[in-house]
Amino acid sequence: MTQTAEIRVSYRYLKEHPWVVQGITGFLSAYYMEYPGFQVKKHFDELETGIHVWICDIPSNMKVLRLLRRLKEDIPPCHYKQLETQAATCPQYLIDSPDTEPE
Repeated sequence: MTQTAEIRVSYRYLKEHPWVVQGITGFLSAYYMEYPGFQVKKHFDELETGIHVWICDIPSNMKVLRLLRRLKEDIPPCHYKQLETQAATCPQYLIDSPDTEPE
C-alpha cells in the first residue's frame, strides 16, 4: 500500500540555489533505487508561484520526514515544514530558505 505526498521547493530557495532542482531530482531517483515502492509520479513547476513540485508515491511504512532529513544533508542549508491542507488532499512539505521562520 502506498500514500501520495508532495515535496515542494519555494521560489526564494530556488532563486538562491538554482541547481537544487537537479540535486533533488537526482536524490529522489537514487531513493527510488534504494527503496522499492517509492517513486516520483510527477515533477512540475507551478508557473504562477515559481514553486517546484514532486508528487511521490511513498510506501505506507516509509516516513516522509526521514526522507526530508536525508535530503537536507545533500542540499544547501534549508528548513522544511508540512503545509496545512484540506483533509482530502495529500500531505505537502515545503523546503525553504533557513532565514524564513517555520510556522
